[in-house]
Amino acid sequence: MFSDATGGGSGPASAVPAPAPAPGHRPGIAGARAASVPRARPTPHPGPDGVPAKPRKARKAGQWAKVAQRIVPEDLQPEVLRVELTELGDAFRAYQRRPEPDLAALAELHDRKAAAFARWADATGDETLREEADRAAAAAGTTREMHTNRLGVPVGPDGPVVERLLTRGQGVHARKVLEHLRIASPLPGAEARLTVLMLTLRAARAGIGNVTGQDLGGWLQGDAERVLQELVDVGWLLLPEDVTADDALTSRPEEPTQITVPTLIPTQPRPFFFGKVTRARLSGWAQKVVGDRKLRKKKAGAATRLLAVYTAAHSRPDGCLADVGEDAGLALDEVARFCGVRSDDVAGHVGLLVAAGWLAEEGTDTADGRLRGRLAERVLPLSGLL
Repeated sequence: MFSDATGGGSGPASAVPAPAPAPGHRPGIAGARAASVPRARPTPHPGPDGVPAKPRKARKAGQWAKVAQRIVPEDLQPEVLRVELTELGDAFRAYQRRPEPDLAALAELHDRKAAAFARWADATGDETLREEADRAAAAAGTTREMHTNRLGVPVGPDGPVVERLLTRGQGVHARKVLEHLRIASPLPGAEARLTVLMLTLRAARAGIGNVTGQDLGGWLQGDAERVLQELVDVGWLLLPEDVTADDALTSRPEEPTQITVPTLIPTQPRPFFFGKVTRARLSGWAQKVVGDRKLRKKKAGAATRLLAVYTAAHSRPDGCLADVGEDAGLALDEVARFCGVRSDDVAGHVGLLVAAGWLAEEGTDTADGRLRGRLAERVLPLSGLL
């Protein structure tokens, strides 16, 4: 009979001696680790869509957590603040990798940054962190304003949201194009000015654009060939060598006529600069104004359509007409010069816009050398958001 190592039991199994401890083994350490309670980790902050973010991968040894080009100290307390700053840095970097911008999500990130940096400043007494928090709060407000401009601006405190065709920035570009036309049109007449406006927007980026006979006929009705030839004759417009003004009037959408505006070619000093998306948006905006169904029904001529473009571009979000920095309407002499008519004739075109439901009848007048009024509710989406 043999006894086991513990002094109890018998039989063949108890006769096997216990394995000797490995060299360097410290009894009790492994068991203590196994029995310890794991430290609770803060719940991951939900992402922009409300879904909790995936757990962050462990950082490599020596790799510091960073947010806004600042290193987050590993011993920063409270720990929940350290974790928030670390996750916030990861969230900003993830946003930069997004294929498309999401201004609402970006505003929320700026809000989180403002709150976190304010707490960081309180914990460390570093006033530069508080300045960073203030900048983040301002960035959140600016980003939300940009988001609002993209989606629409409320007409009133409780009014419906109006889906705008232009952003505020695009409205600024539109007014720059109109001002360029007002002072630099190659021909004085309203028909030529309207054609110059529409072709300028087609060729604004590279000096080259496409136009169809349907476009020209829609803008100018029976005057299209004459006006196009006059623009070619004065050198403002170039057509391909084998294309005449009459050919351009018969061109179809599948084979448009290519036009060149020499003053807009990038090698020349250019009056304005904007990107591909803005050019397309401005061109579409002008086309919607000029081709407005009720203006067509009233058989509005070129001067009246130019006035519609000008009033839309120079209106506030609520539709009220104003110059930049002014509240009392538009100067009649500048309106007349843009439209290619006399100041005394503007009132007649204003009447046509009121009859077509473009301008609201109430409050619209041309007294004291100013055009006062506001856009009708149906055309508020076309406001230049001055």
